[in-house]
Formats: sequence, structure tokens, C-alpha cells
Amino acid sequence: MAEQEQRLFMLIDDEPAQSRLISALAAREGWRTVIARDSETAIATLGTRQGMQLSAIILDQWVPGDDACALIAELKSRRPALPILMLTASTSPLLAVEAMRAGATDYLVKPVAPDRLMHALRTATTREAPSDELAPLTEKMPSNPDFESMIGAAPNFRKALAVAAKAARGHGPVLIEGETGSGKEMLIRAMHAASPRSKAPLRIVNIGGLPANSIESALFGHEKGAFPGAFDRQVGALQHCDGATLALDEIDRLPLSVQERLLESIRKSDVRPIGARHSFRIDVRLIAASNLPLQDLMTEGHFLPELLEALSPTKVSLPPLRERTGDIAALARFFLARIGEQPGLRALGITDGALSLLAAYDWPGNVRQLQAVLFRAAVFCDGDALTSQDFPQLTNILGTGLSTSPSSPMHESSGVMLYTADGNLRPLDEIEADVIRLAIGLYRGRMTEVARRLGIGRSTLYRKLGELGIDNAA
Repeated sequence: MAEQEQRLFMLIDDEPAQSRLISALAAREGWRTVIARDSETAIATLGTRQGMQLSAIILDQWVPGDDACALIAELKSRRPALPILMLTASTSPLLAVEAMRAGATDYLVKPVAPDRLMHALRTATTREAPSDELAPLTEKMPSNPDFESMIGAAPNFRKALAVAAKAARGHGPVLIEGETGSGKEMLIRAMHAASPRSKAPLRIVNIGGLPANSIESALFGHEKGAFPGAFDRQVGALQHCDGATLALDEIDRLPLSVQERLLESIRKSDVRPIGARHSFRIDVRLIAASNLPLQDLMTEGHFLPELLEALSPTKVSLPPLRERTGDIAALARFFLARIGEQPGLRALGITDGALSLLAAYDWPGNVRQLQAVLFRAAVFCDGDALTSQDFPQLTNILGTGLSTSPSSPMHESSGVMLYTADGNLRPLDEIEADVIRLAIGLYRGRMTEVARRLGIGRSTLYRKLGELGIDNAA
């Protein structure tokens, strides 16, 4: 019974259909729901016996409308420790800033995927660090979809970019593998921008975001009356992208039956909609992305060997952020510059102590999670630079044993570690190599700019790259 009381949340929503959906999703993970249809009922519920058992609140912005932030502040003043998640159709950074400053724990943009909603609810009620709840907002911040926007100097990351840049100039299929949040979608857009089809559209279909019974129709299309509920003819993504580029994200979640159809379309360069009597010739550049290694899925019998072969004449493996922690400083500064351009926010620096804290975390949500955590910290920062105190959840997770004091021998200078774990200075060639890697990441692989900023000639720079064993692939 105690466990049930800990798993109760209040949903403030006046739409019966959405209320039923959210309640049903939450019930799958052991949550019970109390529904309030308006602001007055929500406030009154807090004082009831049931209200005292709440572990979280989910608020649909449309219920209080323009007064959403005022309602959040009122709820927070009555129950300061209660997490509040706001659902909204708006992607306005200013609204996100206002809601979070009013006390909202998370800001979710509708339509929100069921797994993302439940992950946000779990995160809000545990000590887990924020993951990707702000992704729908932060990913909409303006960026240039090119390889220069891919920040990082780690050898495994630069190697992946080099493979992708070379493949972008061709027309064949490409497979991109990497954990959630590692930058697969950004790489897809960069490849498209550098490809011969850059003037044609790019369409990204997220397989994991589609209902299982509609995946086949979404890809191949269907004729009117092909199945119950097919009231109109629908052109599938493959036919829609004739002459263009189609990216299939989370292809690891493609059902085996649909894998067979996709393989046939790739081999024959045509597509046959469900219920159609004939096929259509297509010329589509196909890019597939997977969160899981497809080789492992194939071994387990969940992915067709022939389809894997057809999709991966070129394979790009993006490393997780925990395998390139030396890039965190450059990424943090890059994201803070973009965040500072958003309405209601301003440009912020970041201290070496804060960078040390960020580097100590393993980032299960990868680059996307780092961006969301920086956004959250920037919203509440009153100073001119983020410090370790602006990341209380990370501090709680990592414990107090991590030293982030500027007087610590582990102190970082501009993101470059000067000392070894035992407090002694690192060898000069190691520090020099880190400075060069930092410059390559900061100036996005533009070697002329890297040489100019370091005050050396390009020939000297390339000589040092060889001597220090630095891979400058870009």
C-alpha cells in the first residue's frame, strides 16, 4: 500500500481523451492518477488527504492558459518539494524559461512520445540527473546542419565524421549506429547538406515513434480500402522521397515482416503500396540510424542479415560522450553560446570547476542530455558564469568526494587537465596534445583557423599532429 501511495500523481487537464491516455500510460508503471479539470480544483486537491500523498504533478498548459506560470508558482509555494511537469504545444524558449523559473521541473512539448513522458516522470521523482526531457525544445534552437557544427576533437569522433563526410558525397545507403542522444540526427542532416541531393528534401522517419500497426503503411503507403480504416489513399515515405533522401531513425525497431519488404524495395528500386496492383520505380538515398548494434540484433535473430548488408556498405559508429569526455568543455561552451541567443536568456561562461563536474559524469543521455542540463542550469543562473553549484543534481549523484574547487590540483584550465591524479604536473607533450585537440574541436576542424589561433603555421601544426599522434580527420 505504501508503494502505491508513493506512486500517485495529479494530472491537471480538461481534455478527457488525453487524460485517459496519460492515466493509462502511467498505470503500466504502477502510477495512480487523480485528475483535476481546472486550477481551482488542483489547488484544493493539494489540501486533501489524497493530495498529501502526491509524488508529482503533470500540468497541461491549456488549462490555465496564459496563467500557467502563475499556477505553477502557486502550486510550488504550497508544496515546494513536489515536482511539476508542464505539457504544452508551444516550442517557445521564453515560455520554457518562464515555466521553469516559476518552479516547473520539466517542460514537455506535445505531442510527446509515451516513453519520453514516462521517463520524465520517473526522472522527476528520483535522484537521476535530467536526461532528454528538454530535447524537443533544445533541438529546435537554430544550428547549421553541416559538419562544422559537429563539435569534438576526440580521435574516435573525428574518425566517424571523416567516414560520414566521405560517404555524404556518394549516393549509396549509409548506416549510422550510436546510443540515444549521441548526435545521429545532426549527423544525418550534415550528410544531407554535403550530399549531391542537398537541394532535394530530406525526410526523417522515426520508426520508434510510429504505432507498430502503421509502420508498413507509413513507409510504403496504401490504397483506399486496402484495410479497415484506410479511407483515403496514402503515399508512403519511400515514394514521397523519390529523387530525395530518406532517413529511417531507430531502424532497430523495424518489425521483421517490414524488414523483408524494405529489403525487396532496396533490391528492386521500387515500392508497392499496400493494396496496390503495381509498383512504382523510385530513386531514394537511404540513411538508416540505430540506437543498438544491428550486428547483435542479427545474431539474436531480430534483424535480417541481407537487410543489414544492404543498408551498411558504409557504416558510421558515433562514440558515446563518456568515451570522449575531453570534448565536454568545447561542447559546453558551444551550447551555452546557442542557449544565450534564446529569448529570456543571456550569454554565460562556465567555470573550470563546473567543467570538472560535467567531465566526471558518464552522461547516459549523451550530447543531448548535456545540452538539456546546460539549458536548465542557464535558466536559473544569476551570475555571469555557471559554477558547480548550478548543477546540484549532478553533485548529489557524484557525491561530495569530487573536488571542483579552483584551488584543487585537479583544476582545469580552459578544459585542459594540468595535473595527474596524484597531484603532479602532466608531461608537456600530453598537455600540448590536449590543447591542440581542444582547438580543433573549438574551431570545428578548420585547420587554418586552428593554426592561426595557436600562433603557429599550418605546416608546423600538421607536423605536431603527426608527432603527437593526433587524428585530425574531419
